[in-house]
Amino acid sequence: MKIESSELTNIAVRKSQYPKNDKFEFLLVGKSNVGKSSFINTILSRKNFARTSSKPGKTQTLNFYLVNDLFYLVDVPGYGYATLSKSQQKKFGLMIEEYLTTRANLKMVFMLVDFRHKPNENDVLMYDYLKYYHLPVTIIATKYDKVKSSIRDKQEKLVRSTLNIREDDNLVLFSSITKKGREEVYRIISDKLMVS
Repeated sequence: MKIESSELTNIAVRKSQYPKNDKFEFLLVGKSNVGKSSFINTILSRKNFARTSSKPGKTQTLNFYLVNDLFYLVDVPGYGYATLSKSQQKKFGLMIEEYLTTRANLKMVFMLVDFRHKPNENDVLMYDYLKYYHLPVTIIATKYDKVKSSIRDKQEKLVRSTLNIREDDNLVLFSSITKKGREEVYRIISDKLMVS
């Protein structure tokens, strides 16, 4: 897959603001600071398209990125950010739930976890939540380059066992620095687009 165009077309907080077409959508979820913006920039081959921030909790809307005029990457607020108020956390939760439970265009969820650490309780809850709604999920283990090669196999097993990843879901080891995993993500997207 060659990325020829990408643009942020819709910023939404409710269903009425979603794109009004039938293009396939690929949702990105993950805890705050897991590297979603870096993932988007790597996939789109753009340096600072999605703004990265050292301050977690920056994304507060559903952001729809139209790619090659073919499909959308949809970025949502990160979960598990402790300094958000309870009301904000609830608002984000309802916003994401509305999207997950009503959006027929959604074809795949890319769930990002930090490869350096054991997935936490929020990661496990999110994966179980997605599977409750029978959604296809690809786990993206970010920051792969930051893990010593001697413990990578151990970390991969830890991610798989902690989340209890289903056989029909993929795990992609990913690095925005080395671009490891990018071609695999392109293939997964292309496979979904060909099914249409």
